[in-house]
Amino acid sequence: MTSEASGLKLKNWASIKNPPYPAEGAGNQTFSFYTLLGIVLGGPLFLIIYFRLSLWFYPFLFPISLPIFAGYFFLSSKYATPYNNKVQLPGRKIEEYISIKDSSLAAYSGRNKIPMELFFENYFDEKIDLCGDALEILEARHDWASFEFTMGQFKFFLTQWIPETLIHSKKQDENQVRDHYDRGDDFYAAFLGPRMVYTSGIISDQNKRETLEEMQDNKLKLVCERMRMKEGERHLDIGCGWGTLVAYAAKNYGVDSTGITLGRNQTEFGNNRIKEFGVNGQQARIVCMDYRDIPRSPKYHKITCLEMAEHVGVRLFSTFLEQVRDMLEDDGLFFLQIAGLRRTWQYEDFIWGLFMAKYIFPGADASCPLGWVIDKLEVSGFEIQSVDTVGVHYSGTIWRWYQNWLKNKDTITEKYGKRWYRIWEIFLAWSTIISRQGSATCYQIVAHKNLNAFDRVELISKRLLSF
Repeated sequence: MTSEASGLKLKNWASIKNPPYPAEGAGNQTFSFYTLLGIVLGGPLFLIIYFRLSLWFYPFLFPISLPIFAGYFFLSSKYATPYNNKVQLPGRKIEEYISIKDSSLAAYSGRNKIPMELFFENYFDEKIDLCGDALEILEARHDWASFEFTMGQFKFFLTQWIPETLIHSKKQDENQVRDHYDRGDDFYAAFLGPRMVYTSGIISDQNKRETLEEMQDNKLKLVCERMRMKEGERHLDIGCGWGTLVAYAAKNYGVDSTGITLGRNQTEFGNNRIKEFGVNGQQARIVCMDYRDIPRSPKYHKITCLEMAEHVGVRLFSTFLEQVRDMLEDDGLFFLQIAGLRRTWQYEDFIWGLFMAKYIFPGADASCPLGWVIDKLEVSGFEIQSVDTVGVHYSGTIWRWYQNWLKNKDTITEKYGKRWYRIWEIFLAWSTIISRQGSATCYQIVAHKNLNAFDRVELISKRLLSF
């Protein structure tokens, strides 16, 4: 039975990498939170009843709920069945996708699927090779990989992810950002291209194969237009990366633009980029500092934050938004582009998220469903002017990053080694799929202070009449 025969119509858009096997995985459609809560709370109670102990022992026995919690997630991820899956997979042997070189993994052969975390960890260690293009192999991942939790993931979650989420000190954030972004500008240029923009571009026509540079230019213009930037206004870009938006806004819209980053390399690159754009250093600048140290005055007319707020962390997110509100003029606008996870999750979403937290974006734990972000904005005193979901645009962007990465394989491998090349190869290939299918997406939110005196009429847009 083909996908078309089952009622699933595959498309062939020029703008993105189209999915050949958009299979559904098991997830919260069949997951019971109440069952989990019952066994977590009931486990210690069962021991008390069985051994005829006093209820005073309950707090001392409660730690056994941790392995019970882990065991429930492991079993449910291993044995749960997909919900509403209409895709017919190829049904090939695992050997047609990957070549296993380590004898300890010999059990994974034929139709015996390998857990995804076990696959990529061993691929990075060169104990597994790919039998073809990484993206094409991952497109068929449901045919050869399983999405069950492993001990390695539970260990990372408990010993690293939770402590980092709770702490988020300045020193922690500084170390993580500099270890990541100061690796080398050439490392990032190998996939980002000349624009050096590490955020989602925008597709203007789904039937057209735009270049990465065209998509990023679309995004830069969109941000400035949505923010209604005007000459002489003060603009702040929090988490400015390599400074391209700062330089672009100052040059094309005449704003006085300041970019903030913790990356030393990014600071130097960004200030040079401003010069390349022919912008006077008195009009635009990149400053290396923690966002918490940004002076509260003078206030800014426009504040942008593109995919940096995830690194603020869940614990400090509201404090960050209150700081932004305090730095914004009463008639100003705030543009927040933030990656998020879908609420209707599948186990693959969590496994991908843990992979990203370990290898790609450590400390970026504030990637949450849209409702959570909107709630935090409103509680912090903002009114939402517009929201757009641009996850599929991100898929098109990452697909182009992936193609750039493949072209620069020899250069990257020679300088940074095969392991770093393979980590980013899997990251870019898998994320092309993840953002396309909605596991993780990206939101563009325009907000302003929720004040009676705010001139909301000025924000009336013809885009509301586009039908």
